[in-house]
Amino acid sequence: MIKSILIFNNHGKPRLIRFYQFFPEDMQQQIIRETFHLVSKRDDNVCNFLEGGSLIGGSDYKLIYRHYATLYFVFCVDSCESELGILDLIQVFVETLDKCFENVCELDLIFHVDKVHYILQQVVMGGMVLETNMNEIVAQVENQNRLEKSEGGLSAAPARAVSAVKNMNLPEIPRNINIGDINIKVPNLSPFV
Repeated sequence: MIKSILIFNNHGKPRLIRFYQFFPEDMQQQIIRETFHLVSKRDDNVCNFLEGGSLIGGSDYKLIYRHYATLYFVFCVDSCESELGILDLIQVFVETLDKCFENVCELDLIFHVDKVHYILQQVVMGGMVLETNMNEIVAQVENQNRLEKSEGGLSAAPARAVSAVKNMNLPEIPRNINIGDINIKVPNLSPFV
């Protein structure tokens, strides 16, 4: 079972963090730092899996990672998972990101974090692998994009809200209020009229 997925850059800044086992936030930060130090100090010509750090479970867990350009993709798994299977899963995930973002880079993970999480959820959910067929994952992402466009997406929400308020049938606000001998003129306060 996959315990966590960590993506960080060459300087140790987290770009995507997903834990499938509960850890308090301060412990998560320590795990990220320890994992970065374990992975980043390794040479490029050594194998891509090693024993888990002391914080994540020691020898009961394995860190399986790939280093692409400026990003480390690290999967922490228990001893039941195949190292080569997880390396292949990382490759599928990165290739899917590459297809969805047309030459993915670190900035895509920063500015499109919701889409990256959606793609990850198509691959892994609850620590279990759901899908390894890249074409199927890309098709699901494209379906989600079409759905968002048909609904106008989040960017259209403020305009739809203003339009809905304009179209509301509210009673007319009185412009002149007469109380005995006092006559009060009410200014037009609505920006929609």
